[in-house]
Amino acid sequence: MDKMILILDFGSPYTQRIARSVRELNVYCEILPYNEITEMAENVQGVIFSGGDFSEHAIQVPVLTVSSEIQDCEQENRLKNFVFDVCGCEASWTPDSFIEASVRQLREQLGNDKVILGISGGVDSSVTAYLLHRAIGKNLTGIFVNHGLLRKNEFESVLANYKETGLNVVGVDASSLFYEKLKGVADPEQKRKIIGATFIDVFDAEAHKIQDVKWLAQGTIYPDVIESISVRGASATIKSHHNVGGLPDYMKLKVVEPLRMLFKDEVRAIGKALGLPSFLLERHPFPGPGLGVRILGDITAEKVSILQEADAIFIEHLHSSGWYGKTWQAGAILLPVKTVGVMNDERTYENCIALRAVSSVDAMTAEWVHLPYDLLEKISNDIIYKVKGVNRVVLDISSKPPATIEWE
Repeated sequence: MDKMILILDFGSPYTQRIARSVRELNVYCEILPYNEITEMAENVQGVIFSGGDFSEHAIQVPVLTVSSEIQDCEQENRLKNFVFDVCGCEASWTPDSFIEASVRQLREQLGNDKVILGISGGVDSSVTAYLLHRAIGKNLTGIFVNHGLLRKNEFESVLANYKETGLNVVGVDASSLFYEKLKGVADPEQKRKIIGATFIDVFDAEAHKIQDVKWLAQGTIYPDVIESISVRGASATIKSHHNVGGLPDYMKLKVVEPLRMLFKDEVRAIGKALGLPSFLLERHPFPGPGLGVRILGDITAEKVSILQEADAIFIEHLHSSGWYGKTWQAGAILLPVKTVGVMNDERTYENCIALRAVSSVDAMTAEWVHLPYDLLEKISNDIIYKVKGVNRVVLDISSKPPATIEWE
């Protein structure tokens, strides 16, 4: 087992940044709330206190206290000295070493068991699929569920792309079921929970179509875990994620999450080392609940159609202008308001679309992307004149924090 650094979190806003700085040194580290530490694993070579003091407890390994944000020059000096010179760690945690260790661990964990995986076309589920495929081959079945909240034509195009890569993937169109469950629901947390629960129900039904399935794989990554289960002492949960947490008692599948401790940029690095094609590796992150958290308020098929058309125009312009690759994540949001406008010399009272484009490294923080005015003008005009039911487009210029990347 490789040597690692343990970070004890006392509620500091910089804990995640400290963890990323350690991992950028190619040294593995994990975060635990300070009040959850019971005993030290044998491979822990050093402990970092983030935003607090734990001096009343005896710790038999080197300790570093970080009480404020680590600046670039200081990531370079204090941490490097502590990790390498004081703790004696080695820069051995690389994409290749992660893949090798994960494949070995997955083979030991899964044996000859059959696994189903919720697959979406995004980087997280795609890397999970490739990693599992390398470990267990034909015993993996990827299931792509259409919950009716995907981008325009995404269900068909993603299925075709996966088949070209040789993965065993089946598609399930359950959009009508999801619409029925979500009818009249406006609260964002309730929407997420309904989508998550319905997703599990669909998987349970699919599992019974395949003999002897014992595992459900998920593309859960570290930011999902951090935002769903507080690891910052007494801090509160930010939001729930559909792919984090336990399964209901009636579902007999065990869960395997090979990317659970990885940040987003680390997932991409693993994907590159695994040989994922660029059309999968370079895709923007897309929320598990899909457009369900980009339609503020209740969800209807009409609202989904409007948002799909507006979003498709936005993304198409980003591709054609060269800005897609410069952007971490982008999408359109349908706001729960209607505004007065004028079209063809007549008064209109239609929907408003917000555009969201951000740059980020790991989704823990994000800055809004300064798209050129002339590009924004083209996008706005195209949406207003080509998407029936929209007469106004606005731009979200909020950063994370204090805003989140998604609106819900």
